[in-house]
Amino acid sequence: MNTKKIRRGMIHRGAILVLLLSGGVRAGAQPSYENPWTPPVPRNGEDARLAAYHARIDEVFDWRIGLYDPEKPTSLDMAGIAMMLVRGINREAVDARVLELMRDPGTGPFWMFPCTMVAFAGRDTLSVDARGAIRDAWRTTRQLRGDTENHWVMYYVSLYLMSELYPGEAGERWYTGLSSTENLAESRAWLLEWMDITTTRGQGEYNATHYIGEYAIPMLMLAVWADEPDMRLRGRMMLDWIFAELATVTLDGVLRGPNSRTDDTSVLERWNALSSFFSWILFGNTPPTRGYGGWGNYFAVLGRHYEVPEVIHRIATDRAGDILQRDRARTRRFWRYSDELSPPIFKTQYLRKHYAVGSYQGGSSDPIQTHVWDVTWAEPDPRGKHNTIFSLHPHSSGRVQQMYFCTFPEPMPEGVTYEGKPSYNQADKLLGCSPYEQVLQDLDTVVALYSIAPGEDFQQVNGFFSKDLRDVVEHPSGWIFARGGRALLAYRPLAPYEWIAHRHYPSGWSRDTVLSGGRTLVSPHPNNGTIVQAADESEFESYEAFQAAVAALPLDYRMEPRPSVRHRTLRGREIEFAYGRPPMVDGRLVDYGRWKLFEGPHLNAEVGGRRLTITHGRLERVLDFESLEVVDRVRR
Repeated sequence: MNTKKIRRGMIHRGAILVLLLSGGVRAGAQPSYENPWTPPVPRNGEDARLAAYHARIDEVFDWRIGLYDPEKPTSLDMAGIAMMLVRGINREAVDARVLELMRDPGTGPFWMFPCTMVAFAGRDTLSVDARGAIRDAWRTTRQLRGDTENHWVMYYVSLYLMSELYPGEAGERWYTGLSSTENLAESRAWLLEWMDITTTRGQGEYNATHYIGEYAIPMLMLAVWADEPDMRLRGRMMLDWIFAELATVTLDGVLRGPNSRTDDTSVLERWNALSSFFSWILFGNTPPTRGYGGWGNYFAVLGRHYEVPEVIHRIATDRAGDILQRDRARTRRFWRYSDELSPPIFKTQYLRKHYAVGSYQGGSSDPIQTHVWDVTWAEPDPRGKHNTIFSLHPHSSGRVQQMYFCTFPEPMPEGVTYEGKPSYNQADKLLGCSPYEQVLQDLDTVVALYSIAPGEDFQQVNGFFSKDLRDVVEHPSGWIFARGGRALLAYRPLAPYEWIAHRHYPSGWSRDTVLSGGRTLVSPHPNNGTIVQAADESEFESYEAFQAAVAALPLDYRMEPRPSVRHRTLRGREIEFAYGRPPMVDGRLVDYGRWKLFEGPHLNAEVGGRRLTITHGRLERVLDFESLEVVDRVRR
């Protein structure tokens, strides 16, 4: 089976599961998703916070178990089985369903980790036959590793735990042909290396809107079920690491850009992502998505075994002022056309009360689903709102696919559109990064420059203008002004443009598009640029005063031979940025080489240090992977 078929098979199985959970079967209520959303009431005290967290876990249990129809055994999936095992109900139905599911086992990490969860949840209560069927599936059915970082984390956590569950068995008892001891050693080594890379050079799939679940759930399984004490501790520390970063890159619980991976829906409706489930269940500061994001059900199964530390909870829910956070991550691994395996990503995050600006420096990261930059504004209820503005070059090519995948380049641009990425080779798409985009962010100003090579498809830049923008003004100065929530926005295209109606795909598996109500600014020029400036409405006497202030800002730009910009921002900063050259702010080069792994008011870590300090007010928690210690303290 080739890589494309493997990936398609795994994603297809995952899609079926999500559909089952999110819409195909509906019986119980999902209160936090269906009911009107009101901003959370601050809960004082650890007991109240824990009680609210447990209530949210119970809500997920009640909903998922409520979907079970005894007349329809297929209404019971692995998540439902695991929850019933935890609650000790419907034993006969659970045994029968496990036996049925094991007659045709799946393959790949999206099958392995739910199966592992059922095996552990029912290791003392499933019938002998049901346990035997699970065990035999791990002997008879070849399991595939997949081809991305999240696949490998799920694969090796599953194999690690199952090897511990069945110790001392010979190679003929495993699909790998390796003994339990050998499986355990290989899995352990890979997981330790992944943790080491993540805590020294950053995550490859950073700020992912959906794949956060594929890291958090396996780490929770490790934290709860690993026999080795150090692996249990590592799993819990990685959960803290992942959720501390989530807390710093969300606005009222909603993840924003930049994102290593997102999709056609979440890049516009920023709330509509699995990351919102984690904000909801951990922090209670945004509604969960439909079906609790599908994979969120699996986190809930073990949710009572983990509680997010208070210092992380406060970062997500208690912000007194503006936050400027600069962090490192890394690109997806290059297999061709690069001297570096995973070049660094430099993320800038600037968060204010009513909006947030985020970006990385541009260029390639993940070839299909990266979102490079945006300004996202807060909405009292984010459901259904397209609360974001950004631009991009809609890049698509077989060559860039070959850089990141070990497969033939010719079929990939079309092929990936059948794998949950329907817009990939469309000129009007709004998802993806480009090797011809370079970005500078300074506080709430973003300058994106484009120099698209001759012969590339789609010699244009697309800018997204949401249906939820208000009072859009095409000003004589060349700026386009708009209001988003309580944010004031200024968008300056640097080349002529035209407007087209924005069409989007209702889901990743749709082949047809529908009108979103928004517009796309299309600028059909290979040398191009966008400047976006944001401000809070409280900073100006009126919307017109904001327009006058931005229009008066000095701006000098050229498009030939390559784009360059000299601009004074609203914050009085002097920006000099030319495509292909290091940017300058106030006469100083932006030296990315000096950036730390994390640097800001809440998260701090050195590159290579394996040590993250998480701070809020006087509270501090240190995750030290070098000494494998967790230290909590109150600063004086």
